[in-house]
Amino acid sequence: MRPASSRLRPAAVLLLCALPAAAQEAGLGERLYYSGERAYASKAYPEALATWQQLLQAAPASPYAPKALLEMARYQAEVAHQPAAALALLDRLEHDYLKSPVAARALVMRGELLAAQAGGPADLQAAMAEFHRAVDLFPDAPAAARAQEGLGRAWRAQGRWRAALQHFVEAYRLRPEGPGAPRALLDAAETLDLMGDLDGCLRLLEHLQSAFPGSPLAKEARWQMALRVRLRILRPPFQRAVPWPDGRQDWLRTPTLLATGSAGDLFVYQNGLDQAFRLAKGALTPAGPSVSGARALVVGPGDAPWILTRNSLVKAAGAPMPLGGLDAITGARLDAWGTLWVADRKTPALTLVPLQGALRTLPAPPAVALAPLPTGGVVLASDADGNLHFLDAAGRPSLAVPYGQGLPAPFKRVAALASDPVGDVAALVEGGAYGEGVVVYGPDGTVLRQTSLKALGLSGHFTSLALDREGGVILCDRWHDTLYRLD
Repeated sequence: MRPASSRLRPAAVLLLCALPAAAQEAGLGERLYYSGERAYASKAYPEALATWQQLLQAAPASPYAPKALLEMARYQAEVAHQPAAALALLDRLEHDYLKSPVAARALVMRGELLAAQAGGPADLQAAMAEFHRAVDLFPDAPAAARAQEGLGRAWRAQGRWRAALQHFVEAYRLRPEGPGAPRALLDAAETLDLMGDLDGCLRLLEHLQSAFPGSPLAKEARWQMALRVRLRILRPPFQRAVPWPDGRQDWLRTPTLLATGSAGDLFVYQNGLDQAFRLAKGALTPAGPSVSGARALVVGPGDAPWILTRNSLVKAAGAPMPLGGLDAITGARLDAWGTLWVADRKTPALTLVPLQGALRTLPAPPAVALAPLPTGGVVLASDADGNLHFLDAAGRPSLAVPYGQGLPAPFKRVAALASDPVGDVAALVEGGAYGEGVVVYGPDGTVLRQTSLKALGLSGHFTSLALDREGGVILCDRWHDTLYRLD
């Protein structure tokens, strides 16, 4: 006869044995999931991943299993920066747990990762398919609004403004109080501006500010609204220029190129020092590699200056990268896909330099200057035919503006181009009856502001310009080692 202690089991053990296997698995899955979540919150990532992996092995039928897969994918995407590993986990989640409440978030995350890997607008179809599945299968899920945002951005990247606008409006309608609502309003407003509806754009920007006054995007909307009103509606005449920044007239050595960073900081290439410098909060600090003979300045990822010489690209200290036999580079811009567009005054094409893969060309007139557009395309100046050419994100011509259009007299040459984030374009021009001056164009090619340098009392050798966030124009004068701001 066995001892009584071996015949009597604790109440907790009896209760556990009475539970169905599915309930036991669910309880184990829950405990493992939250244990992994605790480790993840404390950045003990190996422990978190091991715990979630144990959950998937021990309790694959638990409702917490798809949640663990989603968190593991988030780690791979956001912390490890391994999108391929993240996509593999999301594939597994979609295949095994499509009926799970978190499947909608997995579809959207997969779409966003595929969109980030796209090399251009034509590569967005796979991402759009994931967004469409999220909307079709989970129309009432919170993630559906994010999927609508993804569809809107994809259509906008392809130049389909009306389709993009419909998705942004639907994203806002689905979650008007959700965290993504301010972004949906801002995207809709920017798209209306691309469609030529300035009034609608301004109304949405005003609504964003009043509906979400504490959102960081309300500040962005306020700035965008002020800039558009000033340049597109008020169009104030340029004032007499003075050396800028105030009190810093002796700090430059032959400035020749200007570029603007992601936060609006100005980058200045000084030919006398063979170096680019960053101007932020009144301080001028060296940035990027030391390179002589710069012909173009581009601000790359992380606000790192890229220098283009007569025939090559230098991203950092080291050997320059030849650019397909180009020999007279005049300008460049980096698009949202990581592709560098390069203009050469001797070549009737733009050279596209992708992050990976071979160089390719797009037919275009020989360009003497180049600037980016918020559409994803570029504006280029061709002295050969006397036009500013606006190209879309695929490099297709969308607008040509003759050099003399909207001006009291034509000019002959463009020395430099610059643009701002809302699509206005500034040209530093010379020659002809117009002479040296600055012309600011709207996205539709309308002249918004213009002046001759003589009228402002300026003389020197001006080689580059930039548009600042208030609509002012910064000029660099290499003869007098001075920057000027036209307001």
